[in-house]
Amino acid sequence: MKFETPATTNPIDRLKVIGQPIHRIDGELKTTGRAMYAYEWHDPNTPYAYGYPVGAAIAKGRINAMDVTAAKSAPGVLAVVTTLDVGKRKKGKFNTANLFGGDEVQHYHQAIAVVVAETFEEARAAAALVKADYAEERGTFDLSAERRAAKKPDESQEPDTAVGDFEAAFRSASVTLDQSYTTPDQSHAMMEPHASIAAWNGDEVTVWTSSQMIDWWRSDLATTLGVDKGKIHLMSPFIGGGFGGKLFLRADAVLAAFGAKAANRPVKVALPRPFVINNTTHRPATIQRIRIGAERNGKITAIAHESWSGDLPGGGLETAVNQTRLLYAGANRMTAMRLVTLDLPEGNAMRAPGEAPGLMALEIAIDEMAERVGMDPIEFRIVNDTQVDPEKPERPFSHRDLIGCLKLGADRFGWSNRPKVGSRREGDWLIGMGVAAAFRNNLVLPSGARVKLDRQGVVTVETDMTDIGTGSYTIIAQTAAEMMGVGIDKVAVQLGDSRFPVSAGSGGQFGANSSTSGVYAACIKLRDAIAQKLGFNSGDAVFENGIVRSGNRSVPLAEAAGPGGLVGEDTMEWGDLAKTHQQSTFGAHFVEVGVDVATGETRIRRMLTVCAAGRILNPITARSQVIGAMTMGAGGALSEELAVDTRRGFFVNHDLAGYEVPVHADIPHQEVVFMAETDPMSSPMKAKGVGELGLCGVAAAITNAIYNATGVRVRHYPITLDKLIGGLPDVA
Repeated sequence: MKFETPATTNPIDRLKVIGQPIHRIDGELKTTGRAMYAYEWHDPNTPYAYGYPVGAAIAKGRINAMDVTAAKSAPGVLAVVTTLDVGKRKKGKFNTANLFGGDEVQHYHQAIAVVVAETFEEARAAAALVKADYAEERGTFDLSAERRAAKKPDESQEPDTAVGDFEAAFRSASVTLDQSYTTPDQSHAMMEPHASIAAWNGDEVTVWTSSQMIDWWRSDLATTLGVDKGKIHLMSPFIGGGFGGKLFLRADAVLAAFGAKAANRPVKVALPRPFVINNTTHRPATIQRIRIGAERNGKITAIAHESWSGDLPGGGLETAVNQTRLLYAGANRMTAMRLVTLDLPEGNAMRAPGEAPGLMALEIAIDEMAERVGMDPIEFRIVNDTQVDPEKPERPFSHRDLIGCLKLGADRFGWSNRPKVGSRREGDWLIGMGVAAAFRNNLVLPSGARVKLDRQGVVTVETDMTDIGTGSYTIIAQTAAEMMGVGIDKVAVQLGDSRFPVSAGSGGQFGANSSTSGVYAACIKLRDAIAQKLGFNSGDAVFENGIVRSGNRSVPLAEAAGPGGLVGEDTMEWGDLAKTHQQSTFGAHFVEVGVDVATGETRIRRMLTVCAAGRILNPITARSQVIGAMTMGAGGALSEELAVDTRRGFFVNHDLAGYEVPVHADIPHQEVVFMAETDPMSSPMKAKGVGELGLCGVAAAITNAIYNATGVRVRHYPITLDKLIGGLPDVA
């Protein structure tokens, strides 16, 4: 099925199951420990072995030789496979870094060997005995120091944009701002580490892993192993968090496959936490310059956003200017991004890549401009709202209600009681409120599904879609139940298996809308098959309460299936609606903070997020996603930073003790409000993504609240005590 015209009334609009607050159908499995994650797959009759990785001790250079003699003779060792043994390998389509194979070292903790033993402890002990002789080369590890060497990216990837004459408009503006902002390298810090089990059967391999994108991984693993894709069976039914860190094939799956082949045993490999941080991917640091010019009435006349980020050779940008191209009006505009070659671990997608760090800067700058023109920050944003793409005015937004989010949020949060800067004190705390706009583009990818109906009237959905804790199982079950006219208890959902139709996968905020649309398409096929079998006109058939009805005839769904059952399979593909109308999601974040008058310690007191993201398929799972994103934004604002050793080229705080994420005590009351809306141009579900929208702008709202409390404007994340304590106001 191809979605080419805006959705009209369809079975989803009944909202008997879709849109209802249904608890996760996989919740019981998870809370009782029966949901098996990648490393937990276990057959008591299978003699599993354990692999432990060895990482490069340098950040750049070559391996002259490796001595594995001691490791091979260590107790319990079954095999040692080195990067020299397997030789240089082709990289997968989605890999920037070399995962395993050859003598080149591209970054610190690059996998250079895997030791396989009878037990985990034996493998770990033997791995410490592997010795490598390196020819170390000088690397570059400091974004700020290398900024002058930044290159303009390929025009086909991320071209600069320009509308009007920014420089002239900026020079003539009544009020101007020219400031720089920085965001640090950040880690996904998901609960479950990257982990895989590989088992060979002849020339075929089965891999249980933790993957957001089944088909991407399967294709890239085939490339790296040098085998036919059809020889790989990949399964990932449960994932303990990913945040983009499991979008692309990583070393654990490759090491497990090579280790299992060498040991002739199924092998389990879990990356230790330092490997998760230094061996996999991270959100790259940025340096951002924002210039804004406006008239005294607050109208923006000129806006420019430039960003610098780094990655390995052949890598890509952190697209931090993307939201600035679309969020606010202004006739004269310019955006540009530049890439620095760094020999740090691979920089890549982390929850809301581009918009998350971009809004960390832009939404501070917007507040600064509001103050300069003497306007309330919300009013300034409203004055500069736009209903069309500012770079292509002929292209309207499919649906945009940023103003509604700001106004509703202001009313619910008590914005009218916001204190003057640095004026409110309660005991030892300075109190402030902050706001920021939320923005994330609405993306969709082709997504397929297979839907089966059996003679008991049970509907089974099969798709390689993944659930990374987002509620995919539940919203897919709701979609099938709504389409087939049955209760959710009559739907079974099977996910994360490469034998199933290829889905969109989980990432980029496209998973929910895309995958449910794929299920919608497959259900249409199944409905047609049922109608045809019963002699009904499929356009007239009504599926409701477990019955198929047309005219005066009605047949139980189970009876319609017959003894052999019926199957519908299809893939939702997408037309050109995104070309004629800009599709985005919007929101507003409100935060109240307290800042200790003596120490500068910041405590978040309350948070509110209002989201305008099309139809909400399940308010429980959607709220869960947004409050998780809000929590992640708090970490980005106040604590999260990968500390780079700029001499040796690695992240020093490579564990969850040194990389500080928010804990329960850091997060007080959180409220989430969803605007009642649909977007027929988005999909037949009339939905959009929301899980990344909830992150975009949170850090800036916290930063703006800190300024309101203290009068200290911080432009460099994270906002640690040292950046505040010297500038606290007299009221402190």
